[in-house]
Amino acid sequence: MTTARLAVFGNPIGHSRSPEIHHQFAAQHGLDIEYKPLLVPVDGFDRYARTFLTDGGLGFNVTVPFKQDAFRFVQSASPAATMAQAVNTVSINEQGMVTGDNTDGAGLVTDLVNNLGWELEGRRILILGAGGAVRGVLASLLSGDPASISLLNRTTSRAQVVASHFGDQRLGVVEAHLDGAPFDIVINGTSAGLNGELPDLPSHVIGAGTRCYDMSYGSTRTPFLAWAMRSGAVSLADGLGMLVEQAAKSFEIWFGLPVTTAPVIERLRTSL
Repeated sequence: MTTARLAVFGNPIGHSRSPEIHHQFAAQHGLDIEYKPLLVPVDGFDRYARTFLTDGGLGFNVTVPFKQDAFRFVQSASPAATMAQAVNTVSINEQGMVTGDNTDGAGLVTDLVNNLGWELEGRRILILGAGGAVRGVLASLLSGDPASISLLNRTTSRAQVVASHFGDQRLGVVEAHLDGAPFDIVINGTSAGLNGELPDLPSHVIGAGTRCYDMSYGSTRTPFLAWAMRSGAVSLADGLGMLVEQAAKSFEIWFGLPVTTAPVIERLRTSL
């Protein structure tokens, strides 16, 4: 059996759990894969991508800071990647064309709905941030038919650019210290927690029924989730499930095979 060569491109990349995740997926189907983290120079994405595919690579994942480079690199892009203007999964389609997809949004929604049992339909959602991570998940969240999604970003004008790009009347922008009723779901899509920072928003956005999700994860509760718990949120979750679920979508793109994610999430959680 030929070994399928895969990789994840990033800078930095040493922290990536993707090789571990995909080897566990491959084991479920008895597949022989080689999946390596590749540290790519900031100005070297196209060169590394071409070399990897020319040398027989089946495909690769893309993480920070190359998702927009990957979108420009591919010959065709899925609707999700086009809306996000970012690619996290590169593959070769049946016509031999280099194709890009973005599985981040599908991974997030699968984690929210299937794993956590949170309803999106009819819900009022607040998202902190308006960067690439948020842009990559908005189309999938909107497809869940929420009542509204409000973006709150440190730079309001950036959030307005993102909202106008999607052109959906349910998607709007709010200012810090917003008034009004609590939200049903609050999602942190900023990297502030990685620096130990707390969100700059009033605690009244959290009500007795509010569920809070942090797209980042760690061995301990993130600063955002700690704040949410103190503010009275009913449910908390971090982004480890999203990480595994978006990887599952990538694996299915490459191999056409579904995988079971729950044991992979559990194994990663215990190893954090």
